[in-house]
Amino acid sequence: MTSTPSEPLPQTDMSEPTLTQLHQIIDAGVRVAIAEAIERHRKLGESISILKDGKIVTLTGDEIPPAKKN
Repeated sequence: MTSTPSEPLPQTDMSEPTLTQLHQIIDAGVRVAIAEAIERHRKLGESISILKDGKIVTLTGDEIPPAKKN
């Protein structure tokens, strides 16, 4: 199987405020996806690893706190 190199994306004329808005939308989407993944792990009893006080800590599904409701 061979792959062909991708062509570069075309340049768009996006203003700085538009890019900032786009970054905020992407950031919000990533935060929602992470929260959903953590909640899924909690409900299924699967562990997750987090960074706490500069150290990697693994939490069991029972140790994961429930998601905050907005």
